[in-house]
Amino acid sequence: MSSDLDLKNQKIYVAGHRGMVGSAIVRNLQAQGYTNIVTRTHAELDLTNQAAVQAFFEKEKPDQVYLAAAKVGGIHANNAFPAEFIYDNLMVQNNVIHQAFKSGIKRLLFLGSSCIYPKLAPQPMSEDALLTGKLEPTNEPYAIAKIAGIKMCESYNRQYGQSHGIDYRSVMPTNLYGPGDNYHPENSHVIPALIRRFHEAKVSNAPEVVIWGTGTPRREFLYVDDMAAASVFVMGLDKAIYDEQTVPMQSHINVGFGSDITIAQLAQAIAKATGYQGAINFDPSKPDGAPRKWMDSNLLKHLGWNPGVQLEDGLYLAYTDFQRNENRDGGLGDSIF
Repeated sequence: MSSDLDLKNQKIYVAGHRGMVGSAIVRNLQAQGYTNIVTRTHAELDLTNQAAVQAFFEKEKPDQVYLAAAKVGGIHANNAFPAEFIYDNLMVQNNVIHQAFKSGIKRLLFLGSSCIYPKLAPQPMSEDALLTGKLEPTNEPYAIAKIAGIKMCESYNRQYGQSHGIDYRSVMPTNLYGPGDNYHPENSHVIPALIRRFHEAKVSNAPEVVIWGTGTPRREFLYVDDMAAASVFVMGLDKAIYDEQTVPMQSHINVGFGSDITIAQLAQAIAKATGYQGAINFDPSKPDGAPRKWMDSNLLKHLGWNPGVQLEDGLYLAYTDFQRNENRDGGLGDSIF
């Protein structure tokens, strides 16, 4: 049996280390004493290039892989660039997972998204809701790619788990926020978008902030460093325990906070975190989106993991990050491969 010291010396490749989740995974691993962490920027390694990925794995020969690289973005980006979202994400996943297998890597963790679940999935969304209905149209290409990533991991496990000893796992996070987020005014998700809007309203002394919709939809949010901690936790689970709690064709695990809030409550919390004291109003003529998106993360809780950062604390940390990097935005989205 490998000692803890042996595990700390393993070479770990974190794909997407400049993105919000990938950078948080690197922070978590370093905090736990892992020092042999391999990373590459997009300029150094184009993960959509099969030959380049093959050469990288043959040279570096990592022991573990965290696949956090993806092209991500909000509704606008997904609608405007559907071809890029499906092609780039499929290519990244296919290349990294396949080359990991060819290089003899036994353990890989694939990071997905809550958008894999049907638009009208029962709430909270449990792992067995996958492939039971139609997806949300606005991010269907991205969701299809993520579903393919889950099924690729499962297929390699089913075909090569016994013969080659591979163990490729998948985790599905709820809505994430925190350091490293994309604050682009059009292509960001709800928390970073509202942080920017409330900050700019505070700076300009705007009397009100108007938010699309009624404010009644409910959403769940998880601080990104909690997601990283959950990822490392799942990666480190004993195989017998993981296999006991999952099945070969439904092996992904949800990662959520455990409760949700309304968009109106979120807006109030962000106003408080940013120090904005004006009025908050809603425009019901604009769309609300899905009435609720809440992950059932009871399986992960049963396995022994719980989040540690409350939303109010996390929003203050996120706003601090925004102020440090006020001019940063992700353009098309967090293209982190």
